Amino acid sequence: MKTMQIFEPAMCCPTGLCGVGVDPELLRISTVLDTLKKHGITVDRFNLNSAPDEFVDNKVVNDFLNDKGADCLPVILLDGEIILTGKYPTNAEFTEWMGVPAELLEKPAEKAQQSDSCCCQEGCC
Repeated sequence: MKTMQIFEPAMCCPTGLCGVGVDPELLRISTVLDTLKKHGITVDRFNLNSAPDEFVDNKVVNDFLNDKGADCLPVILLDGEIILTGKYPTNAEFTEWMGVPAELLEKPAEKAQQSDSCCCQEGCC
């Protein structure tokens, strides 16, 4: 099984889903990672504020930060190699890189619209 690690910039909490203004991208990433975890796929996620030792101990990430700086976070590693920097993977990239079916990470609204048993009022989500 492939190993993915996400090294994120410093945030107030491990997921960044705290405070009044929640970043929709961080919400998407948390949802994707939760869905993957429910299907037996773990992606390690490290926040510079709450897990600084992970950044120091990982030579690839440490070298990257020394060269590019923390402004280039997040850094995504797949099997120990950098595959993406400066942004989070799309759902399509997650499915491709982790070898899971695309349907697994479809948006809930898309799933509801494709289903005959849509739970939305008037069939519109």
